[in-house]
Amino acid sequence: MTGESPRKGPAGLASKAAARQAVAVLTVAFVSGIGLIIAEVALATLVFSGQLAPYVSQGIGLVLFGTAAACLVTGLRSGFPGAATAPTVATMIALGVIGGSLTATGDELLPTMVAIVVLGSVGTAACALLIERFRLANLVRFFPYPVSSGFVAGTGGLACVVALALMGVRLEAEALASLFDPLVVTNWGVGIAYGLGLYVASQRWSNPLLMPGSFITVAGLLHLGLDRFGVSTQEAQDKGLLFAGIGGSDLWPPLSLADAARIDWSAVALQVPNLLVLVLVTLLCTVLYIGGMELASGRELDWNREFGAVGLGSLAAGLGGGPPGTLVVPTSLRSLMLGAGMKATSVAVAAVAVSPLIFGDVLLRVVPVPLMGGVLLYTGVAMLDQWLLKVRKRLPLSDYAIILVIFVTILALGFLEGVAIGMLITILFFVVRLSRVDVVDATFSLRQERSHRVRPIPDRAILRAEGPRVRGYRLRGYIFFGAGYPLADRLQRSLGEDVRPACIVLDFKAVSGLDFSTVSAMCRFILAARRAGTQVVMSRAPATLEKELQRNLPPAVFAGVVFAPDDDQALEHCEDVLISSYEPHDDAHGTEPSLLETVGADMERHLDRQVLFEELVGDLRDWLDTREHAEGEALLDVGESNDTLQLITAGRASVFDAAGARHRQLGPGDAVEPRAPVAAPAASASVVADEPCTTATLTASALRLLEESDPKLTARLYRYLLSAGVRTTA
Repeated sequence: MTGESPRKGPAGLASKAAARQAVAVLTVAFVSGIGLIIAEVALATLVFSGQLAPYVSQGIGLVLFGTAAACLVTGLRSGFPGAATAPTVATMIALGVIGGSLTATGDELLPTMVAIVVLGSVGTAACALLIERFRLANLVRFFPYPVSSGFVAGTGGLACVVALALMGVRLEAEALASLFDPLVVTNWGVGIAYGLGLYVASQRWSNPLLMPGSFITVAGLLHLGLDRFGVSTQEAQDKGLLFAGIGGSDLWPPLSLADAARIDWSAVALQVPNLLVLVLVTLLCTVLYIGGMELASGRELDWNREFGAVGLGSLAAGLGGGPPGTLVVPTSLRSLMLGAGMKATSVAVAAVAVSPLIFGDVLLRVVPVPLMGGVLLYTGVAMLDQWLLKVRKRLPLSDYAIILVIFVTILALGFLEGVAIGMLITILFFVVRLSRVDVVDATFSLRQERSHRVRPIPDRAILRAEGPRVRGYRLRGYIFFGAGYPLADRLQRSLGEDVRPACIVLDFKAVSGLDFSTVSAMCRFILAARRAGTQVVMSRAPATLEKELQRNLPPAVFAGVVFAPDDDQALEHCEDVLISSYEPHDDAHGTEPSLLETVGADMERHLDRQVLFEELVGDLRDWLDTREHAEGEALLDVGESNDTLQLITAGRASVFDAAGARHRQLGPGDAVEPRAPVAAPAASASVVADEPCTTATLTASALRLLEESDPKLTARLYRYLLSAGVRTTA
């Protein structure tokens, strides 16, 4: 027996853990399922009101089926364990707008409304599944924050308005006349008190049983009050205090296939704009809710997968006539917080949500309508508090103003108009802010930056003296009309400065794109530069820019624009322009030093180095081999084993990196790679002869013999190579 205990121990612990987990799943399923039923019944009553009021039970059946189907399918597909899904307030308000403007009548009314709901669900599913299929979530997830906040705040405002209308508080004359009738006062008084009280209580206590528990308690007290004051069930139903039901019919199925023949397709066609709004608001809610679940749970979700889950859930809901659903953040988080984060929880929640379709609307008949309105009012007030009031502390005034505009527009005109106006204002603000960003990352002249070409000493002196006549501008970002015109104006102003530029270099390496307005502004600047005698040099210009300039500039003007593949060649061209156009200044007073005096010290240092190099090569002549290289021939290739020292004795060669950019130019007295005979590194760059070139080479084996036979000459070589390496690095 002693030996069996260890084996039973873990099994017993596992059994207890499974039991606790099962209890957690059932508890969460009951609480979440009842909460969804209460909320969705209230929203269904909102949609199926007015001319659709006689069909409210069928509407509740459709909504509850859609909730259960979407919750089941989405929960099994989602990457968030225990995810719950339901139609959102915004989606149901959009359906309420459709129901209130439907032109179908009589027996065609309900089938037409159901057809619209199905189309909305299928349309939402198609969009969500396309987003998953083509992995487009990153294109929709970054919705402007003020627009998202304004949308949620507007939804909350509409929810409050609709909740009050559900409780009998409407602006129509007939409703206002009976507003203070005792039973009507009871309707809106109880509803408003319950909604606001529920919100205040939820801010203080976060118990998941708060809403279902309070709902059942207040509903019982209301029924006791009606009985105490002798109000019959029929009278309470007539005054809107109780849900009237449908005379004993079941909630499901609300329609048969034969009813499809009564669909008024012309009425459906008139609702296409509203259907597009329905799909838009559902997808927007999906974006907001997935982001909210990530933020609240601290988990990173695969947005494409979540859109696919919502798409499949909406498709399942639509096949049964239910509205599209999306993830419900509080209900989904409840599963995680109570240790029921698993797919079984989603299945159990769906089972609870679908239970009224199995047992009929008997229980729904005793549900007080003011409490449904109170739940909706609670939801709206919570949205307004979070997204209209508290958000003010976190946003600048301009962004908060956008939220207010969207909020008012949604209340006055509708969702589509509110979101459209919000996007328009946001884009305008974005354009204004972006136009204030300087697209010039840095400026330079030839005194700060030079090409890698080796110049004769007199030319170097010219470039040092005339360097300010070449202006360079490194551009960045996306250049559009808001920044393109100011850039062109800035460049044109530089043409009129005291020192007229001979060349203006524009570096487009860090430019991600530009619009045609920028091309037009560039054309204006290039024409002004031609009149001023300044050449425009463009480095790494986009091919589209070159093509558009060619189409929009006169051929002679376009031919004068230089397009260089990199900075080095752009600067080399500008240096050639300065050197070829250099003219000594007239100095009547004889105070300006001549070019020879200016470069004298440089020439002396150069000659000393050349003498040192020629003496060294002469002393090493017995150890060196001479090689001739034609123009364009490689002295060294990238990756080549490099154990031979090459000293250039005539001609010039350029060093290029793996990308083909020139790093420097070598001339007589330079070593191709000073470390070659000692370190023998694999070449990280290629060296190509710019003109017929001669090199004196020393192999590693010859160097070892030199070290043994003539240490002094070896030391002179090393000193020279060290100085060459320092000079090359500099």
